[in-house]
Amino acid sequence: MPDAILQAKGVTAGYVPDLPILKDVSITARAGQVTLIIGPNGAGKSTLIKAIAGLVQMSAGQIAFDGGDITGIRPDQLAQHGISYVPQTDNIFRSLTIRQNLDLALRGARGDAAATLARLFDQFPALAAKHRDKAGTLSGGQRQFLAIAMALASAPKLILMDEPSAGLSPKAAQEVLEHARALTEQGVSILLVEQNVNQALRLADHCYILAEGRNQVDGSAADLLGDSIVGEIYLGGRRVGAA
Repeated sequence: MPDAILQAKGVTAGYVPDLPILKDVSITARAGQVTLIIGPNGAGKSTLIKAIAGLVQMSAGQIAFDGGDITGIRPDQLAQHGISYVPQTDNIFRSLTIRQNLDLALRGARGDAAATLARLFDQFPALAAKHRDKAGTLSGGQRQFLAIAMALASAPKLILMDEPSAGLSPKAAQEVLEHARALTEQGVSILLVEQNVNQALRLADHCYILAEGRNQVDGSAADLLGDSIVGEIYLGGRRVGAA
């Protein structure tokens, strides 16, 4: 089994003091895999990924990444640790061109910025063809690809993705999720929050299901794809103890 690249243990966090959304949540993401987090609305999925990224304050718990403690990390420190974060919304600068978005992402990146930009354009030819266009003119799927390209600019070991298929057509959603899967072949690990459950389970390696801010079930994504417990948790009829 691949080594753990990220471990969140006993995370309790929220937006208001003494009103935690997450209660003692623990997950492990393994190197070179897609680790999926799913659950009904209000389960705390996005809160968890934001807590890992330092955007939500934790009142308890620990986050370890690549053997080091990153609990309480500031969001601006993520890249230097080898982590990129792709939020669900406002993940590109719409008034800037595609090239300008990428140039911003490349500031402070290690290595040859020109060579990295060339690799990104090779990887995302649709962006290369429109590099002078304003990012706001892109389709929903293309905007997500730009956000992913910007995340890759710092050569991360792990990308945190918060619902990348939200608001996309089924075809565009499939393309974005398949690209996230393909990134693991480049050695990039993915921690994915997603509401497109069936498509995501088909592409992920391991899955955690949250409900009411707590761990419910976790296991192989392939095994959970056909498990009735997934539907039961989404419909609110099944709750189990922390995994």
